[in-house]
Amino acid sequence: MAVILGITGGIGSGKSTVCKMFEILGAPVFNADAVARTLMNSNRKLKESLQALFGDEIYMSDGNLDRKKLASIIFAHPDSLQQVNELVHPVVREEFYNWKDIYKQSAYVIHEAAILFESGFNRLVDFTLLVSAPEEQRISRVMKRDGVSEENVRERMRNQWTEEKKAGMADLILDNDNRTLLIPKVLNIHNNLKDNGSIC
Repeated sequence: MAVILGITGGIGSGKSTVCKMFEILGAPVFNADAVARTLMNSNRKLKESLQALFGDEIYMSDGNLDRKKLASIIFAHPDSLQQVNELVHPVVREEFYNWKDIYKQSAYVIHEAAILFESGFNRLVDFTLLVSAPEEQRISRVMKRDGVSEENVRERMRNQWTEEKKAGMADLILDNDNRTLLIPKVLNIHNNLKDNGSIC
């Protein structure tokens, strides 16, 4: 059975870049955030649950979730985020288990999730890796990437746990501060997982 490495990191940390490096090395990567977005548009039961919670107009005429509308609801009513997560997480978890079975012959697989610890998905994995970067760098990266304001980025950050809290739970921390070379560190983790089923 494949070892499961959970990779997480705050917005703008470079988590997806690190996962892409593992993917290039041949590791199967399950992107929980992307899967959640797909399921919110395609899973009938989940769609019905979201409509029951927020009204039919939470979906647009093309059948896709109105993400801007949902974001505005969550912004105005923070409890709504927890309600959405309670609906989405079990469906994503089931999808992950089905996906993992496909790659059971692999030495290891990766579960990538922005809220790995917040969602409790860390309990599904064997090891956790936190991709970390200084807050100002993270804000600058997201502003440039998404074309949004600093306040918008800080608002998104408030919906995630702090780096310090995540660091206290992670098995390994990978600094992505533009001073540390990532590739040798990723390669070292990859080789360890392949050779002895551990991250170090």
